[in-house]
Amino acid sequence: MSDLLTAQDYAELAKNCVLPTQAFINGAYRPSVSGKTFPTTNPATGETLAHIAACNSEDVDIAVAAAGAAFEDGRWHHQPPAARKAVLLQFARLLEADATALAVMESLDSGKPVSECQNTDLPEAIHTLRWHAELIDKIYDNTAPVGSGATALVVREPVGIVGLVLPWNFPLLMLAWKLGPALAAGCSLVVKPAMETSMTALRVAELAHQAGLPAGVRNALPGSGREVGEPIGRHPDIRMISFTGSTETGRLFLRYAAESNLKNVTLECGGKNPAVVMDDAGDLDAVAQQLVNGAFWNMGENCSASSRLLVHQHCKEALLERIGEQLTHWKMGNPLDPVNNLGALVSRAHFDKVSRYIAQAKREGLRIVFGGATHDGAFVEPTVVDGVTADSALFREEIFGPVLTVTTFTTLDEAIALANDTPYGLAASVYTQNLNTAFRLSREIRAGIVTVNGFGEGDTTTPFGGYKESGFGGRDKSLWAHDQYTEIKTIWINTLDPQAGK
Repeated sequence: MSDLLTAQDYAELAKNCVLPTQAFINGAYRPSVSGKTFPTTNPATGETLAHIAACNSEDVDIAVAAAGAAFEDGRWHHQPPAARKAVLLQFARLLEADATALAVMESLDSGKPVSECQNTDLPEAIHTLRWHAELIDKIYDNTAPVGSGATALVVREPVGIVGLVLPWNFPLLMLAWKLGPALAAGCSLVVKPAMETSMTALRVAELAHQAGLPAGVRNALPGSGREVGEPIGRHPDIRMISFTGSTETGRLFLRYAAESNLKNVTLECGGKNPAVVMDDAGDLDAVAQQLVNGAFWNMGENCSASSRLLVHQHCKEALLERIGEQLTHWKMGNPLDPVNNLGALVSRAHFDKVSRYIAQAKREGLRIVFGGATHDGAFVEPTVVDGVTADSALFREEIFGPVLTVTTFTTLDEAIALANDTPYGLAASVYTQNLNTAFRLSREIRAGIVTVNGFGEGDTTTPFGGYKESGFGGRDKSLWAHDQYTEIKTIWINTLDPQAGK
């Protein structure tokens, strides 16, 4: 899967790619009830790729009814664990067979470099499904030590119908993070992809059905947040929401749940993640390579991006010099050309938002060390802004683009205070050769993921999620992801003979 094609090959595939445009409900594609559509565009060119079914609350009701029927008759969750495992493994094989086409589709829709889609997103999505499939017959229920007069069983049961609400930055990978544990648990699903990036979610629904997932178990509804997201959030028959996206929208799903049926809600939201570089960080070339990857991978459209560089003042200039050297290797341009590391931002609206932050940096008289230019209303150069203080909007607000801010400190206590001076708490990275310093930073930074001497998010075995306004209610990835898709039930069985002692 890692063998990349040429730009010409990808362009040919894009030209001939059959793009899914309809909702997927109860095992089949279908237009929206209203017949309305919305355009989806290639952010790199502005070209309209297709017109996608614009679903609304009527479509949500139909999809929820299909999911509910599938759950009530047990066509999925009553299957033996080995049978459900076999379906998910076949699903992963079909994704693998269709990986190049899916990578092209994802790149066209999102502006992401096709090389990242094919070499990172697709393999990780496939691995995620396989990992959770293998867990199906390996998660055991329990008994409680209650004495000889009773037997107490503690069992997991699927929560029921689940709404999966996806972001636009990693559409396919975030879908896999949620599909894997939700389907492994036996839930029925209604998936809402982001409007900007609907197509792979629709295609994957078809592949899941082809793999043997029964009709009604996995439905997909493209459309707006108001017309699809809110009806999903408020629907009385949906028992759980798993959402990845902005903190602002995450708050809405908490409100929808509170005002409807108190459904469970798991949120994975924004981040303003610090990378703390101590003066004993060691090899600054290696540190710079990690920082550049952490800040600019996926054009900075990444909730766990290392967007705040907190660097000891003694090594700042040397580190910035090496960051500049690393940036010479990062090429920006046509997302379908595999030589490019950086593609287009996902939409013109998002391009305008990121551009406003760069303009603000210039108005504040901050030092633009590298980058700062934009191109064609779609592309933003990797930008490094020095002299950013803790009261600046660039320090506090999630830009979600290729902008790295630089702030200096002189003491470890100051570094910890700066790292925690944010309403977010998703991720952090620390760079030091001192083990005591590494442990202190790792424990005192309030974040769900802390990496030492490198940028990363762990792997499939480790939970992903944040503190504070970065997360709520659960975690993606790992064994812990299964908890949010299940209910815990106690079954108490009296075992004493009622005639005993008479």
